[in-house]
Amino acid sequence: MKKYSRMTKKQLLALLASSNLIGEKKEKILRSEDAVKTAATVIKNWKQEHFVVIYLDGAGQPIDTRTIFIGTLNQSLVHPRETFAPAIELRAASIILAHNHPAGTSEPSHEDLDVTKRLVESGRLLGIEVLDHVIITADSHYSFRQAGRL
Repeated sequence: MKKYSRMTKKQLLALLASSNLIGEKKEKILRSEDAVKTAATVIKNWKQEHFVVIYLDGAGQPIDTRTIFIGTLNQSLVHPRETFAPAIELRAASIILAHNHPAGTSEPSHEDLDVTKRLVESGRLLGIEVLDHVIITADSHYSFRQAGRL
């Protein structure tokens, strides 16, 4: 529980609900809109940048959702090792990357583009497909898949 020590009780409950750890029915994630909906319920109003990974089985059902990194007000540092270690442990077939932009702009930064490219390449090496990377704000979202950048 140490990595969740900075979360409020409300944030932790939202994260647990999204990861189906408290008994909610699992919904398949088949489209970018499904990924956005799942991620937005958890991170859209958080004041710090959170990088979350949704781990999926071969049928597209979420196995787990984990916060990989909690950044500063406007920055997140993500490494493939922390992203894919749970995927291997969970035997995930694919993953969806998601993070919020507390400042409100959903356009990807240069760092967002670089980390996405690095994680997609790492996933290919491991045989774990990155289905999408979505950026969530309070009012909008950006999907790398929909933008043709995956």
